[in-house]
Amino acid sequence: MARPFRFGVSVRHAEDGDDWREKARRAEGLGYSVFLVPDHLAEILPPWVALTVAAEAAPTMRVGTFVLNNDLRHPALVAREAAALDLLTDGRVELGLGAGHMEAEYDQIGLRFDPNAVRLERLGEAVAIVKRLLAGDEVTFSGAHYTLRGHRVSPVPVQQPRPPLLLGGNSRGLLELAGREADIVSFLGFSHRRGGRAFDMGAFGSDGTDERIRVVRDAAGSRFGELELNAVVQRVVVTNDAGTAAGELAKEVELTTDEVLDSPYLLVGSVNAIAVGLRARHERHGFSYWVVPEGVMDAFAPVIASF
Repeated sequence: MARPFRFGVSVRHAEDGDDWREKARRAEGLGYSVFLVPDHLAEILPPWVALTVAAEAAPTMRVGTFVLNNDLRHPALVAREAAALDLLTDGRVELGLGAGHMEAEYDQIGLRFDPNAVRLERLGEAVAIVKRLLAGDEVTFSGAHYTLRGHRVSPVPVQQPRPPLLLGGNSRGLLELAGREADIVSFLGFSHRRGGRAFDMGAFGSDGTDERIRVVRDAAGSRFGELELNAVVQRVVVTNDAGTAAGELAKEVELTTDEVLDSPYLLVGSVNAIAVGLRARHERHGFSYWVVPEGVMDAFAPVIASF
């Protein structure tokens, strides 16, 4: 059966606690079902504390990391934090994990920025550990990067068999890992190159997205139908003049107008046209879970209402 549509918003900043709580309540009122916080060593709120406050302010929304940089935390601590928040929110946590990509952040704290293959291998070990710990297992593990001896997390999460795990990105290796291990696979449409200083936009259109989904399907095998597919929307422009707006956006993102209109990650047009486009992309790609940035939370809300 086709998954129902659901919508999340990725939020980074707040002036104070009241402002943050109001953002969570507003997102809930506008129909967003997931309140997400990214993870960077930058001017954004750190995820776990921020999500705890948001979950308290908006008691019907799910909350999630989007996504944690695996290199900044031991997987046993990640599992412990996720389990505790799942308990305290009555089972509303989604755990997003990533391999890290911003070399400048590593440099700032004196952390070695390993090659992508090493970071991905480390993430794979972390995923194996976190999944078992969140399932309540006592874990003994000996890998190239992590060692655990008879470890178990407490408290245990409410969700069974565990909170859902989100993995994703654009690189083949990460998408293969997501296909094998994730519950939710998130697609960006672009890859970070040279430690986050450059971008590869080769999969930003529909054809490139199809190719990336094939990577996940091949890795997932028989479990592909169980996966929820998520698209990370980069920009939303609600307008009755899609051609002109797409042309302006094309100059900004260095794509052609046709490429902008074709991309699942750039939504341009009227409320009805965007909603029709989401249904078409669901039919073609299987996307049922859409995440938009905070800056368009209000503008995108009528699209959610149309569903």
